[in-house]
Amino acid sequence: MAIASPVEPRSHTDWVTLPDAVALPLDWGHHERTLRARLTDIKAYGDCLEAARRTLEAGFRSGVSVVELVHGRAAIIDRILALAWEGFGLEARPDMALIAVGGYGRGELHPGSDVDLLLLHDGPLAEETGEAISRFLTFLWDIGLQVGHSVRSLEECTEEAARDITVATNLMEARLLAGDDVLMGRLAAAMSPERTWASGEYFAAKLREQEMRHHRFGDTAYRLEPNLKESPGGLRDIQMIGWVSERHFGASSLHELVAQDFLNEAEYRDLVDGQTFLWRVRFALHTLTGRKEDRLLFDHQRALANQLGFTDQNHNLAVEQFMQQYFRTVMELERLNEMLLQHFREALLPGKGDDTPVPINRRFQDRHGYIETVHERVFEQHPQALLEIFLLLEQHPELQGVRAATIRQIRAHRHLIDEDFRASLASRSLFMEILRQPQGLTHQLRRMNRYGVLAAYLPAFGLIVGRMQYDLFHAFTVDEHTLFVIRNLRRFAVPELADELPHCSHVFKGIPKPELLYLAGLFHDIAKGRGGDHSELGAEEAREFCLNHGLSQYDANLVAWLVRAHLLMSLTAQRKDISDPDVVQDFAAQVGNNTRLDYLYLLTVADIRGTNPELWNSWKDSLLSTLYGATQRVLRRGLDNPPDQEELVHEAQTQALGLLRDQGMDETACLRLWEEFEPEYFLRHSADEIAWHTRAVLESGPDTRPLVRVRRETARGSTEIFLYTEDHPNLFALTTTALTQLGLDIVDARIITTPSGKTLDTFLVLEDEGHPVMDPLRMDEIAQVLTERLGNPDQPPTAVVRSTPRRLKHFNVPTRIEFGDRLHFNRTLLAITTGDRPGLLSRIGTTLTRCGIKVHNAKIATAGEQADDVFYITDLEDRPIQDRERQGEIEKALREALE
Repeated sequence: MAIASPVEPRSHTDWVTLPDAVALPLDWGHHERTLRARLTDIKAYGDCLEAARRTLEAGFRSGVSVVELVHGRAAIIDRILALAWEGFGLEARPDMALIAVGGYGRGELHPGSDVDLLLLHDGPLAEETGEAISRFLTFLWDIGLQVGHSVRSLEECTEEAARDITVATNLMEARLLAGDDVLMGRLAAAMSPERTWASGEYFAAKLREQEMRHHRFGDTAYRLEPNLKESPGGLRDIQMIGWVSERHFGASSLHELVAQDFLNEAEYRDLVDGQTFLWRVRFALHTLTGRKEDRLLFDHQRALANQLGFTDQNHNLAVEQFMQQYFRTVMELERLNEMLLQHFREALLPGKGDDTPVPINRRFQDRHGYIETVHERVFEQHPQALLEIFLLLEQHPELQGVRAATIRQIRAHRHLIDEDFRASLASRSLFMEILRQPQGLTHQLRRMNRYGVLAAYLPAFGLIVGRMQYDLFHAFTVDEHTLFVIRNLRRFAVPELADELPHCSHVFKGIPKPELLYLAGLFHDIAKGRGGDHSELGAEEAREFCLNHGLSQYDANLVAWLVRAHLLMSLTAQRKDISDPDVVQDFAAQVGNNTRLDYLYLLTVADIRGTNPELWNSWKDSLLSTLYGATQRVLRRGLDNPPDQEELVHEAQTQALGLLRDQGMDETACLRLWEEFEPEYFLRHSADEIAWHTRAVLESGPDTRPLVRVRRETARGSTEIFLYTEDHPNLFALTTTALTQLGLDIVDARIITTPSGKTLDTFLVLEDEGHPVMDPLRMDEIAQVLTERLGNPDQPPTAVVRSTPRRLKHFNVPTRIEFGDRLHFNRTLLAITTGDRPGLLSRIGTTLTRCGIKVHNAKIATAGEQADDVFYITDLEDRPIQDRERQGEIEKALREALE
């Protein structure tokens, strides 16, 4: 069903209005005369379609209403099909009808939309008629129409519609183009609610269909490459309202819902404006791609933003402004869809038993499992009830949702949430009570966001609603990400989910005030998009909010610190060598105490998991839990009492020796081997790793071939590869190239060289999908390839040839190369930030080898389209690279290789 809307003034002179008030996008009279003279001429029809396409696009560029464009294209296709039907002699055949169905049946055709047709017949289809139909359809494809069709009898239509609600919905929108109007009337009668799919059954089935569709498209409208039709709040949700309205009320337009008191005029206008915006985007997208394309892919978002008139502003790219308008539009449409479907549910699926409401308190009652106000002036008389209703929903889990009339009342009274409301002790107490409830917090914060209450109460949150970040790292808008973070924090508290992240669930049990964690989650990104450091800005707002809401100075400072430091643990774990005691000591000094550590650890895990579903893996889990444990030990000893190097080496050796002794290894042989290893080796490896390496070396005997060992998932959450061979300048480049060609992601590399010239190299890898290597045959393949490559180290590494994924092609990440001033194990830190691409690490390794540089350690981190890699390097004599001129030469070589 099309939304009836006022026709905007035309600004294109070529438009002709037909008697039925549908505008055609060209001089139809001229084309009709041409086509009638050449009824089956492919070129003539193709020329007409091309002229229509050009005129449509010109109309769009000059500001013609997209409503006219969409209906106008359908109108010209109507005329073309009717003439072709006549040209193939089908109009003379009795009991045949050419019928538009689906979106085309509604009179809506975007540039790339399919032309969906039903060729309806009554009784058996004569062979001659079948052949004519075949020629007709072939002709339509030949002239360039994308036709979807079915050839069915009236009886077949009835049977299919009864079986399949999608078929029934398509046939509900049937519109006669040519042929037998009596047959068309019989089809309409057969599709009536009295004959098939009564309105209540139809609504229940379409509701299930929508729920499945929303789940299939991520259960959120906010994935950053949304589908204009199918994502929640998209065009399909508007159509859903239209279908149910037509089925139950026989309504020919959604405006009739105003008369039924299901919509008010303002809400109807919101529906019209929402559909018009989505139609404009879809029309532009089809024009841009030259095909039916409903996904707002990164490939097209920038071009669409420009085409729709958005321009870059301070701290806000044109594409981000465009997508924010999209996200806010679908959020409003999703809210209207929810309210109207709740109206329909109340009208079409009445609850069982007595209709008498059950009182909850003096302001709210339960009617058939849904909360409602006791009268329509509740919010006017008791403004704080705008928060209270969400608290009651948390406290009464038996309630399934909010009655439609109450949803409307909430929206109508949001203006009452003003400065006085926000300053009220009652309001502040209610908001904190919402955060302190043991269940329902995530659902109610989402509902508050959807109804606009959260943004009204927390205006800073309103600024991030629908705000996207144009990158591959952040999979959700900022507001949706924030709510996902709080959801993740809540999951730590649910005993039934303890197996998901056992360590986090255990730490959460020791958190004295979970609401402080939720506040930190709510504020951690609240200042994004304003320029400046969002962590600092957000921390100040969080502190002020906490103090205003009755929290102690200590608690307010803790929340503010968490917001300010919310990236600290993630950056330390992923970009620094956490096997270095100094790194852990520095991190512990910044954290200060165990309480902060517990809160920060949980917030960090929830933040990473809420940023992108593909970002979290066992490796990151291991990194963070390892840093957490190491920091705990430092804090227990006291920040003023760090362990010395000898103590740490002795502890690692003692633990490893115990493991080796249990495995039956000769203790003397182990100690003799360790005499060749530098203390650094024991500082950078766990006791388990030391024992594994030692046993592998001793059991290999005098074999001169490179020793390669691969073991499955380790305590570090990744597959570990151990290499023991003669040192060679090409070794790092050869290894990284081989691993990349094997389709593995390298997440960490530790390169140790013994005084006798042997290397003890450890590479931690994951499969492309982000999980450790599990297949024994795959592990054998890795070992075999590495043994072969490292056995011939003088052979230069072969170039990695892999196609760049589609998404990566649309982002330009500037390359940044920095050398650290502070030495690490007497090595220089080299940090490289650049665009991710296949073979990146291999390219870097090969370039460093050519520059005469040895890599001793590497931390590999990729966030969406951006690679952030850190290397600890020396020259070939193991001296740090501190000369600025030498650093400049290395930087130049790297830039040439990367850019």
